[in-house]
Amino acid sequence: QVQLVESGGDLVRPGGSLRLSCATSGFTLDDYVIGWFRQAPGKEREGVSCLSMVDGITYYANSVRGRFTISRENADTMVYLQMNSLKPEDTAVYYCAAVPIPHVRAIQFVLHPQTYEYWGQGTQVTVSS
Repeated sequence: QVQLVESGGDLVRPGGSLRLSCATSGFTLDDYVIGWFRQAPGKEREGVSCLSMVDGITYYANSVRGRFTISRENADTMVYLQMNSLKPEDTAVYYCAAVPIPHVRAIQFVLHPQTYEYWGQGTQVTVSS
């Protein structure tokens, strides 16, 4: 079955960097869109970034564009989120999620949590001095 396992969350100072990993299994990664989402206490889950595996196209939320990078290295089953210049407002539980490419209704929904069908358990990122 589809499994997604996040790792790499930590406590980091403002301006620091972290690299989150999402280990995928149970499905052919090339047929999916993988997204990273986050949820801060008292807030709704929001889309951060996603990567379409069939064509390598990436999408980013305005709040992280230029600071975060989503990637997959070669034919690896891992998907990464490199986070630089971290801010206290980046503090949240970060989740990776997956959806088969044909199930994405339209481009404007690629960062909507409702688009995704499979979710990991999350990893905590805390940005604080």
